[in-house]
Amino acid sequence: MLTLPLKNRNMKTPTGRKITSTLVFIFILFFVGYIYSRHIDSPILRNSFSTTSKNTKSLIQRKESPKRLEIPLNCSNGNLTNTCPISYPGTLISSTNTVENSLPSTKKKCPDYFRWIHEDLWPWRNTGITKEMVMRANRTANFRLVIVNGKAYLDMYEKAFQTRDTFTLWGILQLLRRYPGKLPDLDLMFDCVDWPVVSSSEYKQPNATAPPPVFRYCADDSTLDIVFPDWSFWGWPEINIKPWDTLLKELKEGNRKKKWIEREPFAYWKGNPEVAETRKDLLKCNVSDKQDWGARLYAQDWGHEIQKGFQQSNLADQCTHRYKIYIEGSAWSVSEKYILACDSLTLLVKPLYYDFFTRSLEPMKHYWPVKVDDKCRSIKFAVDWGNKHKQKVQDIGKASSDFVHKNLTMDFVYDYMFHLLNEYAKLLTYRPTIPPNSVELCSETMACPANGVEKNFMMASMVKYPSDSGPCIMPPPFDPPSFRSLRSKKEQSVRKVEMWENKFWSSQIK
Repeated sequence: MLTLPLKNRNMKTPTGRKITSTLVFIFILFFVGYIYSRHIDSPILRNSFSTTSKNTKSLIQRKESPKRLEIPLNCSNGNLTNTCPISYPGTLISSTNTVENSLPSTKKKCPDYFRWIHEDLWPWRNTGITKEMVMRANRTANFRLVIVNGKAYLDMYEKAFQTRDTFTLWGILQLLRRYPGKLPDLDLMFDCVDWPVVSSSEYKQPNATAPPPVFRYCADDSTLDIVFPDWSFWGWPEINIKPWDTLLKELKEGNRKKKWIEREPFAYWKGNPEVAETRKDLLKCNVSDKQDWGARLYAQDWGHEIQKGFQQSNLADQCTHRYKIYIEGSAWSVSEKYILACDSLTLLVKPLYYDFFTRSLEPMKHYWPVKVDDKCRSIKFAVDWGNKHKQKVQDIGKASSDFVHKNLTMDFVYDYMFHLLNEYAKLLTYRPTIPPNSVELCSETMACPANGVEKNFMMASMVKYPSDSGPCIMPPPFDPPSFRSLRSKKEQSVRKVEMWENKFWSSQIK
């Protein structure tokens, strides 16, 4: 019998080494599993695992998400001429395509105030809009804007007050950058003056012609002007009001500085009283040695503010009172959105005019109604009632603030513009063509030669990327029952407050 040498009997065979390695590997797996199970809640391991997962997920997302194509602004080489780039964003995608089939669909629904688009365009539902109707609107218009194949062409009639027309046009150009090539060809007249001019009574007769379609910032129940977002959404350089995207964030921060319960228990207003008699009348409600109506009112001297660098006119620093008053100026006022965004209870002096979003605001849900012909006593009652019903007042103030911060973002402002212009274009009975005396308009022709605050606001509000999806989904038009119900609900709420108020003052007399 062959006996192996002693040293050879202790040597491992290849098969033995493989078995031993496998056993060691299994032992290590069990050991690691044991340690992990005992320390799974360890912050170090948990954070390490979380970080690794996030990094992996981030890498996957970066790999899967295509890089967004930034739309350039070509102001290089001293390009201050009135020429637009050949490959302007509007030409990137054919305007014959619809948003629905050329952009990813969205499940985002438009806010309810979009329903008023149908109402504003109702006068032309049967006749359509002819070129003759559009040209009749030039009687008061500041400019005519035509969009053909995604490009904008301007025919300027009369310069508007300050930079109203400039920033209105700038806003439309940003809409074209947001949805390049998506707007259909259209032809419109825009009036930048406050007061609506298309009286509905003139077009109610049996043989009356259809009204001229005039776009502007506000209207009232007796007029047919088509309301459009105002210029201040892109900035108001003359009084240093920043673009809405920036200002909305600052207003949100301003709300956090002082809780409602810690704010001054009075009604606050600051503005220019010289523009309207109703504002001069409001100043009579200011506190004096003889009477305190619960209001703290301040006349704004814009000349002084300009000299002092607008140190006392920062809107984000004015959310310091439990109540804020909104009152119209010569017509509707851009201040309404800033007041509603403050978490304070808005005391809304009965308005005559409306803009594009305010018709969906409800009394006692978004604001407290104040009588226009008895302001002082109405304000006094609101303040006293509110200081006794603090939770209810906070709920209303929060509802109005939420409405603005959630439903009046620039995304929705652009979508409102898109849907309004898209629905308007559907009514045109002719194919728009480029006016012979017009000039092509683009972001370069406006921003490149601009300077100072005007240029800063343009840069801050410029749309840099096309939207990743289509605009929000339009709500349907009002049906007659729901329209009557809305009006009735508002009227009942106002009457209820007036009843409380009258009862209160009657008891004071006794």
